[in-house]
Amino acid sequence: MSDALRELGTHIETKRADCVLGWEVAFDELTLDAPLSNIVTLVEFLKTDPTCRFSTLVDITAVDYPERARRFDVVYHFLSMYQNQRIRLRVAVREEDMIPSITSVHPSANWFEREVFDMFGLLFSGHPDLRRILTDYGFRGHPMRKDFPTTGYTEVRYDEEEKRVVYEPVSLVQEYRLFDFMSPWEGAEYILPGDEKKKEGA
Repeated sequence: MSDALRELGTHIETKRADCVLGWEVAFDELTLDAPLSNIVTLVEFLKTDPTCRFSTLVDITAVDYPERARRFDVVYHFLSMYQNQRIRLRVAVREEDMIPSITSVHPSANWFEREVFDMFGLLFSGHPDLRRILTDYGFRGHPMRKDFPTTGYTEVRYDEEEKRVVYEPVSLVQEYRLFDFMSPWEGAEYILPGDEKKKEGA
């Protein structure tokens, strides 16, 4: 399997050297690093080239690396049912970069790109309907970023008196942050059956 993937990586790099920054095979998976400007043409090539025929878009996601200048990796997964192979494309982007939408090549990218926009705040140029898909319209922030607080910014609840959903800022009392990591058996004041035998033998 790895040999076939290496051959595939060499083939793609040879045919589209302008679209491939580098590639590697790890854990029986081929990963291509691609420049942001050429992502659409590379995806088109992978779909139409007879050797590739990656006609199925499986997923688009992102990974957040806050310490990097190009903070995010946008990651595309494709499947070729004709060749029985998978490929991963990885594109490093800055927070302010506009990522070209691949909906013209794979219409199924529509919801995937909306999810990346919602969760990470990355913008896709040329997307037909870029808006939140998992969070509410008034939601603040992007939950999959590593600097997003685990408690969020807003609490949502249904108010019985007002008969509607209300939004309130998250307010945590200090006691909430104090955790007792002691197990239920540590520091117990009582004697368990059989403990008296240990004391007698001591």
